[in-house]
Amino acid sequence: MERKKILVTGGAGFIGGNFVQYMVGKYPNYDIYNLDLLTYAGDLTKHKEIEELANYHFLKADIADREAIDVLFAEYNFDFVVHFAAESHVDRSITDPGIFVQTNVVGTQVLLDAAKQFGITKFVHVSTDEVYGDLEFDPRTFFTEDTPLQPNSPYSASKASSDLLVRAYHETFGLPVNITRCSNNYGPYHFPEKLIPLTISRVLNGQKVPVYGDGKNVRDWLHVLDHCSAIDLVMHEGAIGEVYNVGGHNERTNLEVVKTIIETLNKSNDLIEYVTDRLGHDKRYAIDPTKLEQLGWKPEYTFGTGIAQTIQWYIDNKKWWEQIITGEYQKYFEKQYSN
Repeated sequence: MERKKILVTGGAGFIGGNFVQYMVGKYPNYDIYNLDLLTYAGDLTKHKEIEELANYHFLKADIADREAIDVLFAEYNFDFVVHFAAESHVDRSITDPGIFVQTNVVGTQVLLDAAKQFGITKFVHVSTDEVYGDLEFDPRTFFTEDTPLQPNSPYSASKASSDLLVRAYHETFGLPVNITRCSNNYGPYHFPEKLIPLTISRVLNGQKVPVYGDGKNVRDWLHVLDHCSAIDLVMHEGAIGEVYNVGGHNERTNLEVVKTIIETLNKSNDLIEYVTDRLGHDKRYAIDPTKLEQLGWKPEYTFGTGIAQTIQWYIDNKKWWEQIITGEYQKYFEKQYSN
């Protein structure tokens, strides 16, 4: 197998981190470069088991720092860029939209310029179904790759903006790109500000679980390892310039997800605490992944098997998430969910 150099941005985050481990294990003849600034959600402890491997490399840099990025591209001559690095928490984007524009839009444009200048084989831009806006509660309707972009939060607007930049660099400059748009991910090493790890950690600690509004907002849940295999396939086989939606056909209301976790852990629904709904809270996300399935992808996890495995992972790795939910994060939590 030909040796390739893969730059993974945001490889200390949740999805990017799982992708780094997936690629390091699957492709020993690929050099995997994990580029991350190590902001609040960046964590390298997840890579302790691979950090001594010959095909894993860590690079610390800000994707919006043009000089630093150009130096790295010139030095390492990457073949592929798989771009995860992003501010991703909707609640934080409502509090401080500016950092989302800087990282998600400016950072993506800096990477695109470097990819164009240094002639990479393909730029895979990892995006989100949230750029499509939301759907009504009609189980017959789904997001497809042709659904118009109608983002409703500063986060999703910044991701839609970066998607359009990626498209423009392909159409204008001929940059070889793919865009993937995934549904809500869950699994190991998920930062405990998102719904599933937040619920698991608080239930394990006997704390109240905040649920926005009436809890009826619907999300399509995708195990992170299924997402990793999808990106791997798109990187190698995706048609240049195409968008691929990645979804698990695992729709659940937020309240159903919370109750499933509580029931699995043999706790009481009395732990549920309804809080004021989030501004601009999208009603429903649901993806039609037919195009990706025709490329040869199929998810391995049902929601039932995936959520059980994830809950067990958080039980077995309590030390990892306990160190995160103290200090500054705890101050953020109290501010975010106070009524």
